[in-house]
Amino acid sequence: MKQRLLFLGPPGAGKGTQAERLASRHDLLHLSTGDLLRAEVRAGTPLGQEAEAVMARGGLVSDALVLAIVRERLLQHHGGWLLDGFPRNLEQAEALDQLLAELEQGIEAAVLLELDEGLLVQRMLGRGRADDDEAVIRNRLEVYHSLTAPLVAHYATRGLLCRVDAAGEIEAITQRIEAALLD
Repeated sequence: MKQRLLFLGPPGAGKGTQAERLASRHDLLHLSTGDLLRAEVRAGTPLGQEAEAVMARGGLVSDALVLAIVRERLLQHHGGWLLDGFPRNLEQAEALDQLLAELEQGIEAAVLLELDEGLLVQRMLGRGRADDDEAVIRNRLEVYHSLTAPLVAHYATRGLLCRVDAAGEIEAITQRIEAALLD
């Protein structure tokens, strides 16, 4: 099975759930950018202190800082990994490509979890989060489509894109992902 993976997909497609399952089942390092940032802040590392200062001002952590954190984790880890939540746009993907080439750890597959928009909206409304009303959800999906469509093309043209149907039971989706990564 491929061992250096990216997870792509709209909000509500199940990226986090599937990333955790796959990482656990195949001993992959799960790199969720949100979790990484929080861990660096908790650990009080220089990168964490920088991230905390930015977040305390309400700002977005720079791509360079996220890449620096990903770099540190990959340098400390020997084995497979799964990136979840990064890259979010083409500029980030190109910067990540450069970093991974430098580390000689190129991406083996970009898994795109696909789900009908109506099902996505239903799934997110069912989570019961305060910020998950239909207007907010539809706006998040629009933003996703505008930023992520170029990513899909970027990885497809490089022959790395694996499209996986994200509808159905969690275990069935996991099995579809595993099957796609055996090719």
